[in-house]
Amino acid sequence: MLHLYQPTLGMKAIVVVDNVACGPAIGGTRMAPDVSFEECFRLARAMTLKNAAAGLPHGGAKSVIFGDPLMDPDLKEQWIRAFAQGIRGITDYIPGPDMGTNEAAMAFIKDEGGRSAGLPRELGGIPLDEVGATAFGLLVSADVAKEKIGMEFSGMRVAVQGFGAVGKHAARFFAGKGASIVAAADITGAVFDAGGLDVAALIAHKEADGDMIDFEGGQQIERDSIIGVDCDLLIPAARPDVIRVENQASVKARFIVPGANIGITDEAEHMLYERGVLCIPDFIANAGGVICAATEVAGGRKRDAFAAIDEKVRANTAEMLERADRHGIPPREAAVQMARERVDAAMEYTRFD
Repeated sequence: MLHLYQPTLGMKAIVVVDNVACGPAIGGTRMAPDVSFEECFRLARAMTLKNAAAGLPHGGAKSVIFGDPLMDPDLKEQWIRAFAQGIRGITDYIPGPDMGTNEAAMAFIKDEGGRSAGLPRELGGIPLDEVGATAFGLLVSADVAKEKIGMEFSGMRVAVQGFGAVGKHAARFFAGKGASIVAAADITGAVFDAGGLDVAALIAHKEADGDMIDFEGGQQIERDSIIGVDCDLLIPAARPDVIRVENQASVKARFIVPGANIGITDEAEHMLYERGVLCIPDFIANAGGVICAATEVAGGRKRDAFAAIDEKVRANTAEMLERADRHGIPPREAAVQMARERVDAAMEYTRFD
């Protein structure tokens, strides 16, 4: 763990490298005013499990920068460069884009002599947010999970909580398979249409810097009420702990495929399991982004990344569900078992001085 502070700029950040038994750690750099050490630690551990479950030659880490991602772009660049200078000596950490950062931020980090993934294509990268790598993994995981509950994509009602880089691509991918996107939310509000929202119009509205509260193509509903929208599939793709003990009872979805890390508290996830809601663990479902990042680090291309995402996420979702059924345990317990077995096996070959 490393705390960084640049007093001239007022930049504060935390880096947590959780485990490097499988190789140098990959994990995103998150920027938000209300991040915390606890959030950083939990996300770093989730990355260890995610990378191990995906069979990647990388450990897990995470970093958080305490700041408004919508600050003046020139000042934000200064903050990112100051952060990059501070982590230059952490040679076993490879940052990637996360909430509040993007491909440009990764380019600044690399320019400062550091390592990064999710670079702009002009620098030989596979821009994760632009291609929708994480969202594609959600589609693959849902394709496996839907068989367990006897559903098809055609006519599936989907609600997307968090219509950012992951959420908008998820809406596009699922709609392309015949699903109906009945609700979507961002930080400003939420919209609902039982007959299905116009996904293309909604994405165009968001890409024009429009807020959900201003979108006229559906009924405006209270932002947080999207958790309880009548749907088949719920995709939480925003901040941590959006589904908690106090609101899990409102969930009407038959299954949940998280686009965000630690989007459901452990207690709420167990309660959902007890009442028959299938929750695919976050580090299984949303591994597409880090698989894409690892492919980039290894010198692969976009088509290599998408092939790897399809193969790894599909196999891991199926193995996790099979383990859960065989042992009569919740999916998360099965997924953690699977990931820890792989980390423990890697640690057998590692000497820690």
